[in-house]
Amino acid sequence: MSRPTDFGETWTYESIVGALPGIEVSTTLALAIQLGVFEAGVVVLAWFYDLWDLVFVGSAAVFVAGIGSIEMVRVARRIRSVDLPDAYRRLVFGSNMDVLLAVLAFCAMLTYLFVPNPASDRAPLLDRLLGPDPPVLVVYFLLLVLWDVCYRIGTGWWATVTALWRSYRYRFDADTAHTFFWADVETIAFGVIQLLLVPFVLDYPVLLAVLLAHVSAVLVVTSASLWLLHTKRRAVEDATAT
Repeated sequence: MSRPTDFGETWTYESIVGALPGIEVSTTLALAIQLGVFEAGVVVLAWFYDLWDLVFVGSAAVFVAGIGSIEMVRVARRIRSVDLPDAYRRLVFGSNMDVLLAVLAFCAMLTYLFVPNPASDRAPLLDRLLGPDPPVLVVYFLLLVLWDVCYRIGTGWWATVTALWRSYRYRFDADTAHTFFWADVETIAFGVIQLLLVPFVLDYPVLLAVLLAHVSAVLVVTSASLWLLHTKRRAVEDATAT
């Protein structure tokens, strides 16, 4: 896979991979390293601290983040493969809104992780997962994986919102509309893949509700973008035919 050279036209994740000084790593290898290192961390920490009951949820989070990285790269490259309106290019790649949305999601996750729920008089989620005295390395790694997931969610959301704005604002020829159609389909696919986390949050109603609401919103917003693409493409084709 070719790598982008203009960091103003990349997701933050792509910019980091491409900006490592003195290191030339293909995107495919970078993704493989990400998955391998994080999954190895899950297994090693579970073995060292005897936390085997958390292996499956940790592996699921690593898998979702890894698939998110792949989808981010695929969606971005589909978008960059056609001539883009300058306003859309700057909005989707140059605004850093993917990072802002990720920070908001991560802060919300930290709040739920560390703050007890006074309404139910339950301990914070971290205590329920790791006990009242969790190992420092496990907490560090947990936060790292959670950030990875939240960043992919934030980027996915920005791709979703900007797709709807793009489809509403512009009309495209058939080939360009076809490219954007598949970019939106892959954005939906990443949202749906996050449902793999549902079995692990069934005992946590707040997380379950947020996850389902998030995926549902991605489906609705991106489906609206797809509908607008289809409608405007038909209008362009009809106008050309006449």
